[in-house]
Amino acid sequence: MPFCPPAPTLVLAALLVGVLPAAARTPAEKLAQQADRLLAEELGASPGELAPRCDDATFLRRAYLDIVGDIPSPEHVTAFLLDPAEDKRAELVRALLDQPQYGQNWSRYWRDVILYRRIEDRSVIVAAALVPQLAEMLNVGVGWDRIADKFITATGDIQENGATAIIAAQEGRTEEVAAEVSRVFLGIQIQCAQCHDHPWDSWQREQFHELAAYFPRVSLQQVRSPVRRSFEVAVTDREAPRRRQNDNRGSTEHFMPDMDDPQAEGTRMQPKFFLTSATTPLGTRDAERRATISEYITESPWFAKAMVNRMWAELVGEPFFETIDDIGPERAAKAPQTLEVLSQGFADSGYDVKWLMRAVMATDAYQRECRPRRTPDATPMTANVAQRLRGDQLYNALLTALGIEEELETNRGRGGRRQLNQRAQFNVAFGFDPSVDREGVSASIPQALAMMNTPRFNNAVRARRGTMLGELTTEIQDDGALVDELYLRCLSREPTAEERDAALAYRVSVDKRETAFEDLLWALVNSAEFAHRR
Repeated sequence: MPFCPPAPTLVLAALLVGVLPAAARTPAEKLAQQADRLLAEELGASPGELAPRCDDATFLRRAYLDIVGDIPSPEHVTAFLLDPAEDKRAELVRALLDQPQYGQNWSRYWRDVILYRRIEDRSVIVAAALVPQLAEMLNVGVGWDRIADKFITATGDIQENGATAIIAAQEGRTEEVAAEVSRVFLGIQIQCAQCHDHPWDSWQREQFHELAAYFPRVSLQQVRSPVRRSFEVAVTDREAPRRRQNDNRGSTEHFMPDMDDPQAEGTRMQPKFFLTSATTPLGTRDAERRATISEYITESPWFAKAMVNRMWAELVGEPFFETIDDIGPERAAKAPQTLEVLSQGFADSGYDVKWLMRAVMATDAYQRECRPRRTPDATPMTANVAQRLRGDQLYNALLTALGIEEELETNRGRGGRRQLNQRAQFNVAFGFDPSVDREGVSASIPQALAMMNTPRFNNAVRARRGTMLGELTTEIQDDGALVDELYLRCLSREPTAEERDAALAYRVSVDKRETAFEDLLWALVNSAEFAHRR
């Protein structure tokens, strides 16, 4: 992956969106030290419980996968390991955050956060606009609060405005849009209060429907065009002639259904934000209504906490709360002061996601060695936890390890039907909802079949003319050096003495040299270490 400066258009965009000057923020590395002190005080881990600092090779691969969603080349590994600078880890993080692949990696992450919970399957077409548009906003440093506002207030054709993704994924349904906006941006799952008071929290049914009352005027409609098949998020501020009983469609206000009498009209709900009880008058037009709830959400302290909890979980491997997106005032955080300091720092930075990543990745908690996920009675956050790679990360890593370019074109199958491109096909087998517990994500038979039956990958592991392995077996005649090179290329590290001995012993046992190294390369890209970020 080449290092290149930001394009001039992105720099201009950064100026236009009003990113806070660096001098107005607490330095991320300084806040990281404060977070580490608080974490040590709150968790009380003994020195023997804490994992030591990981080596440079592990940090390099971890940082690459976490920021740009790819693995480093052997040249980057060698250069980083030989660099004597004491601040090389912080400089690496800064350099990677300046790469366009950073925005692309994390926009794909948010695509999955939103679309894995979709109830309208056809909404997946929004991804073509969502990924590049969100990537550009992340790359130029648009604040997370402004990004959230774009999603909450979005309108228009979903193939042109990627910010319509949440509304499109929920088919424009009032209750479902409200529930997803709360889950994604506040980390609070209030949807259980849709039919009854929340079974575990104090949220009441009325509070859920008061939140839903901010979204009754939006809907998802088909684009009526003979030359274009799409959907649009439409707004209706004019009351329909008659509202059907117990059905909010066509109404400009939201009605909470009468559970005892489904045929009744229900209760007209005034828009009210459940965290502050701030209200908005009935009759308020949609643009002002959704702008108001966007402001209430992004000004809530839970807005920053939800993002910090999610990013900490992704980078350190364990969230402050039990889950990524089920938090709230009545849930206990494992280290509440640490969470508060990071959240306040994130808010003070102008909700700068790059600042938040620099802060978390500068902590000792992030830079510790990796250990298996702890048992329930063990001290939290004493080590970094291995994370299974998302489908896009694994696909990128395979392309880099095997030295092949991505096929971007979309082919037509029988009958002229459009087929998924190779990345999309790969994600069908290896993708998962990033909001679920990673312990619940495991290898599957379709994944093994995808690896074995993808002709492009099978061809790339052959030691033949035109392939990466073919060139290496010709250029590197020393078997030990070739083993080292393949480990660097696939796992971003040299083999241990035992691994090198085993590989060389296998080489001797196979008559044909090319076949032995084809087998070694195949084993490396199918290993558990390759499929995880440690």
